[in-house]
Amino acid sequence: MEMAEFIETRRPRWQQLESLLDKSEGEGLRKLSLDEARSLGKLYRAVSSDLLWVRARSGSADVSAYLNDLVGRAYALTYPGSRPRFADVWAFVARGFPALLHHEWRMYVASVLLFLAGAGFGYVGMVVDPDAAHYLVPDQHVSLDPVKRAADEAAGKGMSVEEQAQFTTFLFTHNIQVAFLAFALGVTLGLGTAVMLFVNGLFLGALAQVYAAKGMAGWFWAWILPHGIPEISAICIAGAAGLVIARGMVAPGGLSRGQALRKEAVTAVKMLFGTLVLFVLAGFIEGTVSQIHPPKLSVAFKVGFALTVGTGVYAYLLSDWMRGRRKDARAAAELAG
Repeated sequence: MEMAEFIETRRPRWQQLESLLDKSEGEGLRKLSLDEARSLGKLYRAVSSDLLWVRARSGSADVSAYLNDLVGRAYALTYPGSRPRFADVWAFVARGFPALLHHEWRMYVASVLLFLAGAGFGYVGMVVDPDAAHYLVPDQHVSLDPVKRAADEAAGKGMSVEEQAQFTTFLFTHNIQVAFLAFALGVTLGLGTAVMLFVNGLFLGALAQVYAAKGMAGWFWAWILPHGIPEISAICIAGAAGLVIARGMVAPGGLSRGQALRKEAVTAVKMLFGTLVLFVLAGFIEGTVSQIHPPKLSVAFKVGFALTVGTGVYAYLLSDWMRGRRKDARAAAELAG
């Protein structure tokens, strides 16, 4: 059959499919009658065959593009895929994420230890060599005297509301970037992830020593801990996700490295997604309680608030582990009885 004859004989069904697509896209599939819905499926398969025929014979580019568009539109209507439902998202946040963290607790512990090692190194480094502040302390704090800062905050001479909002936004964005980078650097066999965690801990430890050396340790932790507990936990979880990716590359476990990496990447992305809840919580606290300093909010109150937040965060993160312990206890009690 010649191309011109093929187009002439097939054109009616192409037009019929196009008409059905216009109707269903404009009014919804529910507006189609049963016969129209059946015709849509049949025409979709028939026009798909026509498209293959035209391509096999290197037919007109315009005809090929037209048929490709029809087939694509029909496919999108016939196989729309499943959209994530709120119930599914909530189920993951409420139970799936804690269960995932329970399963990958070793990676999380390794991530926390890397962060704490950096913090310890930064603190000790500043004790041994205070002049190292230019290398270990974040730039915006090098020339900032902790005592003067606390006095300015107490006298209401600290940052304005606008400056606080800008600073909070900067920190929130920066910490999310750190988390995503720690996750992404898992492809460096985990070395980049380890460095990111260590360096961020180092900055925190060095800054803590600067405040402690001025007798402002309580003020410092009252500032850091309220938002820091969920925030640092989120960064460490993101780091753990990076280490999961590294595991797929280093220890594929009988699979090819590509297969292992794809498998571990699914777990790692879910872990990274779960940190968003913690970052939102940290961002809210960072823009409110963390920026209200003594005497408006006392050190004792802020530290107590931080411990309450931390208890809630880890009750959530460890909820799957605690459910497992309760289940084991019930099973033991039933066996004993």
